Amino acid sequence: MNLQSNDFELFGLAPQFAQDRAAIDARWKDLQREAHPDKFAAQGAAAQRVAMQWSVRINEAYQRLKDPLQRAAYLCELNDAPINAENNTAMPTAFLMQQMAWREALDEAQSAAELDDLNAKVIAARQAALQTCGQLLDEHHNYTQAVQQVRALMFIKRFASDVDARLDQMDTADGGH
Repeated sequence: MNLQSNDFELFGLAPQFAQDRAAIDARWKDLQREAHPDKFAAQGAAAQRVAMQWSVRINEAYQRLKDPLQRAAYLCELNDAPINAENNTAMPTAFLMQQMAWREALDEAQSAAELDDLNAKVIAARQAALQTCGQLLDEHHNYTQAVQQVRALMFIKRFASDVDARLDQMDTADGGH
């Protein structure tokens, strides 16, 4: 193992968006077993510290690889197409209009059923964006275009959290019914 390896190399995976989550999970367990600091107890404190560094590195890679949004962002960055979400918020007009309509629907929702309906739309939009992102990354190798999909997915994720929070509020207000 090499600390300089990218996440895909570290996990022995093809550098692509489409991944088998079970394979990622299994490889993570194998790598964690190999790098567990207890295995290096007989070799002293320095060896245990190195093993701990490996363990942290393996966990960081696992967090990126297992989450489709993080994996897509990582692939873009590996291919010189940084996300720069904090200072690049430009989005297509149609996407912004959809976001505004969702926001309005969230503000006006009076029932759990309305929120569930909105949540279903958000889930469908997320699936469509993930599919488009996968095509751009794996089939077209268009990392610049994929960046826009990753940013859209970040918006969708944040909005989905807002919908969940509103549903939780509604449950609490109803006394959990």
